[in-house]
Amino acid sequence: MGRTRVREAADTVAVAHGAFNVVGGLWPLLHLRSFEWVFGPKTDVWLQRTTGGLLVSVGVAQLAAASDRHGPAQARRIGLGTALTLLAVDLVYVPKGRIRPTYLLDAAMQTGWIAAWLRTTPGKSTGKARSGER
Repeated sequence: MGRTRVREAADTVAVAHGAFNVVGGLWPLLHLRSFEWVFGPKTDVWLQRTTGGLLVSVGVAQLAAASDRHGPAQARRIGLGTALTLLAVDLVYVPKGRIRPTYLLDAAMQTGWIAAWLRTTPGKSTGKARSGER
């Protein structure tokens, strides 16, 4: 795969993962009742809202980074860190019974994001300016 294709793949993953994080973060902020119906009631609603806000922030950063020259490398670092953290939480707390088994669906998604990011190696310059760059 050429560097341009790798770059395009990284851009695509940055946008897709960023959008996923924005939507996932907004869900408990906009409709906590449906979120709790799927993932279980929360005793610390403030914590769920904080996590949602952080996911929105992460997603917005990934979306903004996708169009920047060095952005996909940054989006990749943010994406891998976020996905690994959420995966760890899912895999530790589902077996302990602290969170519902439906979080294993999230674990599967996070594993998918990790795999997608590991298939890209953004940050290698092609020497070609992208549209809008000087």
